[in-house]
Amino acid sequence: MDKSRTEILIGKDGVNALSSKKVAIVGVGGVGGACAITLARCGIENFKLIDFDKVASSNLNRQVVAWQSTIGKNKVDVMKDMILAINSSAKVTAICQRLGKENLYLLDDVDIVVDAIDSVADKVELICYCKENAINIISAMGAGNRVEVPKFEVTDIYKTHDDGLAKVLRKKLKERNIKNLEVVCSYQKPIENKTGIIGSIAYFPAMCGMTIAGEIINKILRREI
Repeated sequence: MDKSRTEILIGKDGVNALSSKKVAIVGVGGVGGACAITLARCGIENFKLIDFDKVASSNLNRQVVAWQSTIGKNKVDVMKDMILAINSSAKVTAICQRLGKENLYLLDDVDIVVDAIDSVADKVELICYCKENAINIISAMGAGNRVEVPKFEVTDIYKTHDDGLAKVLRKKLKERNIKNLEVVCSYQKPIENKTGIIGSIAYFPAMCGMTIAGEIINKILRREI
């Protein structure tokens, strides 16, 4: 992969630092997929992708893994092929499993975890495992039911507001004695809809994923990871 334009900004040492780190992305949908592609283009070369789902037609409006030709395929397999199409030297492990209590050990060999899953129960177990085992983690909050130009920020879970997912998560993490958690969230209020299904538009989850990627890249360059 040609990294010359990136090297102009961060130097050879920065490029080497990025290529040496291993990132686990749990959930490669709208948020996780955009994050993975951005990290790959920035020069991350070691990935562990974890997602149990297959590409569906309803994913076409927002997920980078979703094309007419990929419907029905495992999301992690499509994502692996996309990363290798950008950088054939990348090392990508694709795991088509739901991450839960029984297989959280899969995260033990990574430098940072991207939590881009929707299930609150799985999210809590993932976060607690990482905190208890000193594994770096950054979690995505809500990115659905919003249509404005996205504004995301990196903050602590206990400073969040106007986010339904964050509200539930704060309560459950407090019960588990988790003192802090780095998250990416938007304070733009979601649109109410009566369908019971979360609506989405292409750019909102993508911007969330890219914000997470930017935070990870800068943490590595600051030698915080």
